[in-house]
Amino acid sequence: MDTEKIKVRVTETGQAMDVVVLNKRPERIQVVIGEGIHSVKCDLTPTRNGSAYAGTVMGREIVYERNRAQVQADIDRVNPALRQSKRR
Repeated sequence: MDTEKIKVRVTETGQAMDVVVLNKRPERIQVVIGEGIHSVKCDLTPTRNGSAYAGTVMGREIVYERNRAQVQADIDRVNPALRQSKRR
């Protein structure tokens, strides 16, 4: 299984960092920052204007600069079978 990594930006410093994605949905992205016993989970939720995803970890705000449509396109590209399945 390949681990998906995304680039997020720390707003205070402007520094970009790679984080591991645990779960990716258009309404929330769960990521893990760090490795081993020092890792921390964080939920990224869409901003009010929908242009990015934001969350806080250890008092710092991190931002994933992609909108909901782009994230949905990424999900569809990785697993197109999820898009075609419908609930009954």
